[in-house]
Amino acid sequence: MYFSDKEVLFAREDIAESYPGWRMFFDGATDFKGVRIGAILISESEKHYPASAKIRFPCTNNMDEYEVCIIGIRIVVDMNVKEVFVIEDSDLLINQVQGEWSTKKIKILPYLHCVKELCKKFTKIEFKHVPMIQNEFADALATLSSMIQHPDKNYIDPIEVEISDQHAYCFHEN
Repeated sequence: MYFSDKEVLFAREDIAESYPGWRMFFDGATDFKGVRIGAILISESEKHYPASAKIRFPCTNNMDEYEVCIIGIRIVVDMNVKEVFVIEDSDLLINQVQGEWSTKKIKILPYLHCVKELCKKFTKIEFKHVPMIQNEFADALATLSSMIQHPDKNYIDPIEVEISDQHAYCFHEN
């Protein structure tokens, strides 16, 4: 599925307009209905590919941001895209992935390792922090996810990480 009407979807998309390749916006949302995540992938030809899911395990706001980042990146990898511009309103995630900030939080480390491993699959991947106002479609998609009934296959299970001598492997239990 794609949406071609970018004027409706991104009225304020100024930071990524000049980027000629694939772009990914993502966001998570938590409330009394649970944790939902949403990502929007935009191709070079301006086709919009939305993805959303509901998380069925307890997690923090930072964990849900990493979950949706990982899902979005995996979708881009599955589409055989080699260059992508990743845009999000989580200053913490963006700075951790870029190596500007570190974390010692046990719950976040597997996510950070997973994102870094996935980044190796690209010839070029850039991360950019934006204000929430410039990420409103991904936020709306995450919120919309709580209003629909998801089939079992759209639920996310906790991330698992196996670390060998040389590599970290991340996967979700099914």
